[in-house]
Amino acid sequence: MSRGRRIVDYLRISVTDRCNLRCVYCMPPEGVECIPHESVLTYEEIAFFVRVAADLGFSKVRLTGGEPLVRRGLSWLVRQLAVTPGIVDISLTTNGILLPRYAEELKAAGLNRVNISVDTFDPERYRQVTRGGSLEQALQGVEAAFAARLTPVKINTVLTYETLDELPAFVAQTRERPLHVRFIEWMPVGGCGPTSPVDSPTRDEVIARLSTMGRLQPAPSPGGWGPARYFTFAGYRGTLGFISAMSDHFCGDCNRLRLTADGKLKNCLFSDDEVEVREPLREENAQTTAKRIRESLERKTFNRFCVDHANQRGMSQIGG
Repeated sequence: MSRGRRIVDYLRISVTDRCNLRCVYCMPPEGVECIPHESVLTYEEIAFFVRVAADLGFSKVRLTGGEPLVRRGLSWLVRQLAVTPGIVDISLTTNGILLPRYAEELKAAGLNRVNISVDTFDPERYRQVTRGGSLEQALQGVEAAFAARLTPVKINTVLTYETLDELPAFVAQTRERPLHVRFIEWMPVGGCGPTSPVDSPTRDEVIARLSTMGRLQPAPSPGGWGPARYFTFAGYRGTLGFISAMSDHFCGDCNRLRLTADGKLKNCLFSDDEVEVREPLREENAQTTAKRIRESLERKTFNRFCVDHANQRGMSQIGG
């Protein structure tokens, strides 16, 4: 859908706020109160929303959570989205833990690609960052994605100063196969992020360190429509991407609209501004649903105001 010269055509849809991990950048130590079951959108309601949005020009969908694979029957939803006229790409963000169980099924249903969260290759550090997760299981998810041809396979990495020493390990992952590592600046969302941009490494700091390892050169995007800027080393099959939401705002190029698991439209990850859409979805009212989508987009600012007035919901409640 067009806003002046800007095209907003990318939906990020949270299917659940529940997760099987408790990552430090996603939720506080005590966790968060889960959305009541009756408030969570059904798959049928989500599919109806996507059909309406596709009629308005949206063409790409990313399913998120929480952890989307903890919700049963996700392949059914993927199948519905895959046959929706106008939808050309369906992707999934996951921590990978459950991916070996569902990868082939999701591929058959029409899922195109996955992003898998792996913040460290140190098993003990991974356990600490995720508050109990298994690195081995996450890496099995990466292998399952390759086996099911859910490509390009991307790894999402929220870097901290503590994990900067692991840069060589991340770089090594891109040498022999087309694995694409994206370094993401830690964002102040829901009270879980740093209080200042200087509390976590910036893109320029990471690039400076990587440049000591060899000749780093710009690379084209391996696929997708996100804000990452990509680089690679000569002869490497994968890439290194940077999503620098804090040090280099890309608000002016934002192409996305978010739907939370409880039926709220968010036009910015950082903003508290929400438009209720659950009621018209439950009534299967396409006209009102389309009106609410337009309303949310009309309020989209495309500037950094929202970044400086960060939202109170945590990442698991938004579908970041």
